[in-house]
Amino acid sequence: MYYGGYGLYFDWTYILVILAFVLSLIVQTSMQSTFRKYSRVRSSYGMTGAEVAQRILESEGIYGVQVRRVRGSLTDHYDPRSKTVNLSESIYGSTSVAALGVAAHECGHAIQDARDYAPLRIRSALVPAADFGSRFSWILFFIGLVFQSGILTEIGILLFCLALLFQLVTLPVEFNASHRAMQKLKTMGMEEGRELSDTRKVLIAAAMTYVAAVCASLLYLLRMIILSGGSRRRD
Repeated sequence: MYYGGYGLYFDWTYILVILAFVLSLIVQTSMQSTFRKYSRVRSSYGMTGAEVAQRILESEGIYGVQVRRVRGSLTDHYDPRSKTVNLSESIYGSTSVAALGVAAHECGHAIQDARDYAPLRIRSALVPAADFGSRFSWILFFIGLVFQSGILTEIGILLFCLALLFQLVTLPVEFNASHRAMQKLKTMGMEEGRELSDTRKVLIAAAMTYVAAVCASLLYLLRMIILSGGSRRRD
């Protein structure tokens, strides 16, 4: 659509970008709020996140995985390459309900690794392709639009789909790790009743960030397809 004689073109697909941004912002804000709330609730078990992680790993017969402290906030992750459960400063030494939940969740990934959980293996195999796709998909796509090259835009979309595939595979990995975490906290008697319910809220809030990321990527993919189609029609 052009306005007056100024030749200004309104790209309505920016609405999709705004929707993706707003969705991600809402979910991220909700997750941080939930985490802060339950970070102030002390677990009756009295153990720190690091101690809980070590206890869970030992209960599963996993002795080749180290529990380490890492800098930052919400930087917790399991690294299958170095076999380490990495807990952020706010989790490692904390005895809060949130800390126990996050520590148990990361141990859930370690258990997946030890048990050869298929989706985790698939996700790990997709890392190089997903990283390449996330880096170069938009670059190739917009170069294709500028130079009206259908091949480049299609390659850009394909690369973006690789990154999206990685996000889709991540969903069952994350939800399964949370399920394993809740089961371990319950069976080992680390949390009971209200504490388990509070921990579940923390893990659900964290999992929803991955769901939001997938939804945002689908909106971006829709935008790419629309722009690519519009470019072909102008040709």
